[in-house]
Amino acid sequence: MATQTQKTSVYAVRTTSGQERTVVDLMASRASTKKLPITAILAPEVIKGYVFVEAAGPHFVDEAIAGTRHARTRTKGVVSTAAIERFIVTKPVIEELGVGNLVEVVGGPFRGLKAKITHVDKVKQEVVIELLEEGFATLPITVHADYVKLTSRGEGESAREENS
Repeated sequence: MATQTQKTSVYAVRTTSGQERTVVDLMASRASTKKLPITAILAPEVIKGYVFVEAAGPHFVDEAIAGTRHARTRTKGVVSTAAIERFIVTKPVIEELGVGNLVEVVGGPFRGLKAKITHVDKVKQEVVIELLEEGFATLPITVHADYVKLTSRGEGESAREENS
């Protein structure tokens, strides 16, 4: 069984800011319909107005964006994989969290509630939070770090890591 690997490059496509996800969906459907050799389409949240397309050649990218709403143009040249690698590698959520940070609970029975972090346990990947919503007592609640989303940094309190 012989597999053929095709050399691909990464190209940047300018889009309307805020419409990156729409462009990705439209390009993906067009690429599959026309059977274009597009390997991947990436729209990093931190870069507004651009999507990155991995394809066998620039003309395939041009064909995928032709007539696509909110897709402006392909930028000249090729984007190095090292330049976009940092958007692909995800760091653990716990690395961004510290004592005093305000978070939103994104999972479990307290989903959607705002809370303040009172303790961070990086070894167990857990945080202790106090809910800030009306009607809830200020009881410490321990949740997994994946269940919270950082909304704002704290008042500069030092993050004490007690691994007990």
